[in-house]
Amino acid sequence: MLSHDTIWSAIDTLAQRHQLTPSGLARRAGLDPTSFNKSKRLGPDGRLRWPSTESIAKVLEATGATIDQFMSYLPAVAGRSSIPDGNFPPQSGSIPLLGFAQAGAGGFFDDGGFPAGQGWDVVEFPVDPSRKAGVYALEVQGESMMPLYRDGDMLIVEPGAQVRRGDRVVLKTKEGEVMAKVLARQSARTVELLSLNPEHPNRTFDLSDVEWIARIIWASQ
Repeated sequence: MLSHDTIWSAIDTLAQRHQLTPSGLARRAGLDPTSFNKSKRLGPDGRLRWPSTESIAKVLEATGATIDQFMSYLPAVAGRSSIPDGNFPPQSGSIPLLGFAQAGAGGFFDDGGFPAGQGWDVVEFPVDPSRKAGVYALEVQGESMMPLYRDGDMLIVEPGAQVRRGDRVVLKTKEGEVMAKVLARQSARTVELLSLNPEHPNRTFDLSDVEWIARIIWASQ
């Protein structure tokens, strides 16, 4: 099961394999030494804190470990299979998958940003059962999200989850534009987003122009 606990367990195992404490691993990677402390794995409000993909990339570079080695410390994610007519499979661990370029078209989401309609594929991605229903994956297409996300990466998205400043999010406008960015600020009237790619501008939208916004909970890279 790919969950909050197993991801942190994989980081602990990586540290142990290199005869380091979690703090020592963070320090070697150039991160705040407290980044991986057990006390940092839950927020003050009890909300689960997940390690960022940047943090994992830095510890892999610092230790010389490969992503395959890291993934061997937790259940592997299986490949994609197709499903007809958008009927989402009932088996545990399967979530709907859609290409990012198709996400802006009509018919793939309901008004709340949950998967709907036909044309979805499916990917095996075990989801913590404590997470809300409706989790899905968007496959990155193109290089517009470099250097953070590359072509072929999958963004695991949880619609309906509370979003806060600093969260990575997917936003869809009422005109059909879909983008992945960082939430900088959300007020009663506007949403401000920071671009993941320095070559692309930051964006600000009136809430009346936003169809939905959903939090990215993981990236499969």
